[in-house]
Amino acid sequence: MPYTYEYPRPSLTVDCVIFGLDESASLKVLLIQRALEPYKDSWALPGGFVDMKEDLEEAALRELEEETGVKDVFIEQLFTFGQPNRDPRGRVVSVAYYALTNLVNHPVQASSDARNVQWFEFDNIPPLAFDHEQIFEIAIARLRAKVRYQPIGFELLPEQFTLSQMQKLYETILGVKELNKRNFRTRILKMGVLEEIGRQEGVAHRPAMLYRFNKEKYDQLVKVRYQGLIKRGVDFEI
Repeated sequence: MPYTYEYPRPSLTVDCVIFGLDESASLKVLLIQRALEPYKDSWALPGGFVDMKEDLEEAALRELEEETGVKDVFIEQLFTFGQPNRDPRGRVVSVAYYALTNLVNHPVQASSDARNVQWFEFDNIPPLAFDHEQIFEIAIARLRAKVRYQPIGFELLPEQFTLSQMQKLYETILGVKELNKRNFRTRILKMGVLEEIGRQEGVAHRPAMLYRFNKEKYDQLVKVRYQGLIKRGVDFEI
């Protein structure tokens, strides 16, 4: 016998903030152009309604793949957004997720209820539907906080990279013009998650040393979260 609830029930959605790094080391965010009302033709974060038999992360990954073609990414829960008037369709609560990825590994293609999908410079995005600008701003704040206590870059940087590329990534995320080069390199290398693999070849300038992440050590550092060690590694004075 169906149960009759005394109170109305809100709908539940998920939204995804996907950050990516392109070949020029520019940080970008993935947006869709909505094909349906409300906010038809407006840009928005990928997302949608949670099915009755889905858990939240499963729903977020499904919506992301359906609307953009992006799959096989590691997502983290960001925040829950539940202002009563955030969605003109009714009382809708959204659980937001965010992820870091490399654009080269994740080509995009619009489908489902997305009219278009595009990577935008993270500091030059168009007006967004619903409360997605607020969600995006909180994701940026989380990313900037995270970069200070946990090594990031494994998901964003190419397999082989220079310390200059890595420093540029941190400067972009933190929104600073230039970190102290010597200080950055000393602190990053002390973390013990990088391996030297040789020098650049075929470049006009003096070849720089190439590095790659030691995935085992990187994952261990992220998982165990030795806060003291991590903060000494990347808590930059800026």
